[in-house]
Amino acid sequence: MGNRGMEDLIPLINKLQDAFSSIGQSCNLDLPQIAVVGGQSAGKSSVLENFVGRDFLPRGSGIVTRRPLILQLVNSKAEYAEFLHCKGRKFVDFDEVRLEIEAETDRITGSNKGISPIPINLRVYSPHVLNLTLIDLPGMTKVAVGDQPVDIEHQIRDMLLQFITKESCLILAVTPANTDLANSDALKIAKEVDPQGLRTIGVITKLDLMDEGTDARDILENKLLPLRRGYIGVVNRSQKDIDGKKDIRAALAAERKFFLSHPAYRHIAERMGTPHLQKTLNQQLTNHIRDTLPGLRNKLQSQLLSLEKEVEEYKNFRPDDPARKTKALLQMVQQFGVDFEKCIEGSGDQVDTSNLSGGAKINRIFHERFPFELVKMEFDEKELRKEISYAIKNIHGVRTGLFTPDLAFEAIVKKQVIKLKDPCLKCVDLVVTELVTLIRKCTEKLGSYPRLREETERIVTTYVRERDSKTKDQVLLLIDIELSYINTNHEDFIGFANQLSDSRVQVIRRGWLTINISIMKGGSKDYWFVLTAESLSWYKDEEEKEKKYMLPLDNLKLRDLEKGFMSSKHVFAIFNTEQRNVYKDLRQIELACDTQEDVDSWKASFLRAGVYPEKDQGENEDAMNPSDTVSMDPQLERQVETIRNLVDSYIGIVNKTIRDLMPKTIMHLMINSAKDFIHSELLAYLYSAGDQGSLMEESAEQAQRRDEMLKMYHALKEALVIIGDISTTTISTPMPPPVDDTWLPSAIVPSRHLNGAPSQPTPGSPRAHARPPSPAQPLAGVRRPARAVAARTAAGLLGRAAHPVEPARSIKQSPVLSLLLLVWVFPPRGKNITG
Repeated sequence: MGNRGMEDLIPLINKLQDAFSSIGQSCNLDLPQIAVVGGQSAGKSSVLENFVGRDFLPRGSGIVTRRPLILQLVNSKAEYAEFLHCKGRKFVDFDEVRLEIEAETDRITGSNKGISPIPINLRVYSPHVLNLTLIDLPGMTKVAVGDQPVDIEHQIRDMLLQFITKESCLILAVTPANTDLANSDALKIAKEVDPQGLRTIGVITKLDLMDEGTDARDILENKLLPLRRGYIGVVNRSQKDIDGKKDIRAALAAERKFFLSHPAYRHIAERMGTPHLQKTLNQQLTNHIRDTLPGLRNKLQSQLLSLEKEVEEYKNFRPDDPARKTKALLQMVQQFGVDFEKCIEGSGDQVDTSNLSGGAKINRIFHERFPFELVKMEFDEKELRKEISYAIKNIHGVRTGLFTPDLAFEAIVKKQVIKLKDPCLKCVDLVVTELVTLIRKCTEKLGSYPRLREETERIVTTYVRERDSKTKDQVLLLIDIELSYINTNHEDFIGFANQLSDSRVQVIRRGWLTINISIMKGGSKDYWFVLTAESLSWYKDEEEKEKKYMLPLDNLKLRDLEKGFMSSKHVFAIFNTEQRNVYKDLRQIELACDTQEDVDSWKASFLRAGVYPEKDQGENEDAMNPSDTVSMDPQLERQVETIRNLVDSYIGIVNKTIRDLMPKTIMHLMINSAKDFIHSELLAYLYSAGDQGSLMEESAEQAQRRDEMLKMYHALKEALVIIGDISTTTISTPMPPPVDDTWLPSAIVPSRHLNGAPSQPTPGSPRAHARPPSPAQPLAGVRRPARAVAARTAAGLLGRAAHPVEPARSIKQSPVLSLLLLVWVFPPRGKNITG
């Protein structure tokens, strides 16, 4: 019984090649194919034209084939050609085919003889061809001519290797007979990628152009440089015949006559010539496809599974459904709303593991970036104390105040609260920027419909911008509310009474510092320092039990010092302005910190305690108006310190309130409002924005991609169906055994007939490990005994060493008949079976 579907294998591969080529990639699926390689003017184009029976390939000197040509031959009743890049156009005139190949080649490579790996797909339907797929590759060259790239040889070689290195590719190595076979570029490159010769088929052209008295018999009989699949000789038209428009059918007849009449080739004439080459390639490609079916099936199944996910996106795109656009629009808007909400709430299907995005980024703005902006508003301690001093003086007027005025506190607090507006507005801007980015990201899924995506993005972004203005108004309202009433009864506020009761003992700062003392007096030591508004004390450790010293702050100032040569710490000093000893017999105390930031922080704390840097005195002396300088009046300094601590306490309360209300305000007025708008109003805005038909117009690229994706999907499904129908026990010719060429230097050992009788080697008879891998056919007009024919039939079933291929019809022979033939030709020992 035959194998249903086997005859569909080559057309199946053609469909897959078309589907893959149409989208510019191969889905990582190496399809079985035959690549034609050879040097320039080796006769590759003539071989292909003989297959088709028409002149259709470009001709000329130098490099003519500059792009791979995938030639798909399909047996059909009608005769015409089609290009994949010209879908729907049938070429009946094959001169137009040639012109189209040249035009398409120039379109990609230009007219400067350059090359390109992008293939041209040509399918030829004809009753004179067998199903066959070949790839015509540029001829190998050595020297760049004209304005070709200087590395043209390497470019062509790299292109050839892209095809022939694949295990699924059979190599048709074309070599002219009038050159030395040992110098064949085609065989050399084939040997590199196929050292065992499992995939290489040799073709010898121009046999009629050999010098008189020479022939290629040893090559064609596989005696010189043996190939596992052997060699096939062909005779093409000469350039004179081509220029004279000699008919290819007449050329094929002349080729047949040449082999039958040539004394060196007549005994192998039946396995020479273009028809036999075409038939052999058809059989070998079919068998090669069958051998690669298991791996091909697995890859097809894998590709189908991956495509199903993409095809699922197109399930609602039914051109024959009149309500398709409405359904698609509704689904797209709903999906956009779901995606936007998931990105905000953090419950998306695809979690970004490399960067913060969406709701997480907004949360970071709320609880990291915004508090940081508030902290960045560090008060200039010197300037703040100066403002407080002026406020107190201005409120007292001509009188000298005995008590700390409330109005000075309120004036300073309001001035500091107003400064909160900038970080609050900046927080809103950061959230708006992130929302716009999020909207753009969520509309990516609408890319199939450019107009819909553009309108959706515009409408939602415009809404967010509108809410941005309203949110900022509300934020400014919060600040105005804080300014409208200074609540000094707040439970967290320290209050005037508390501040006045302990202002002299309030601790401003605690921390470790290093006192630098000369080595003679004990060196540097670390102590725990406590700074209050009245004194600086240091202890042995942070438990503050063992006090080492307490230094009053009266008449103290700060001085900057350069970092020591041998020390990595940053240093500053405290000294007395009245030239008195500060500590023991030291006129100044050198204090050291690990970083400059710590030094600056301690200096700010000393400023709060009324200890100013040394340079301030010089600045005060240079001032235009001495009355504007900071007073050293102790009573005024105590009032300044009191208000400074009260401002600190109240601004802390305001900051806490603002940090809590800002995220709530933005979430309510902007983010939640945007979600509600998308779910309830976006669809109405889209309908009013324009015609629904124009909104749902697909982009040309997307429509083409969808069509090609669906085409490939169905091609893969069809391929799997056809492969599934093919019997796994297909009867076909196995791979020929490796060629044993160890006998080449010595004399040829005569072989034996199947019945054991010695005889001279006859063309086509099995020779152990050495005969050409093609079955010998009887010469035309010669009749042979039936028993000899049966013997050869049995040998075709058992002696595969000499027969790499069989005619396609051999796979349809009956197993029962084959068994009877075997018993008839090889009877059991001791018995005679007569016919």
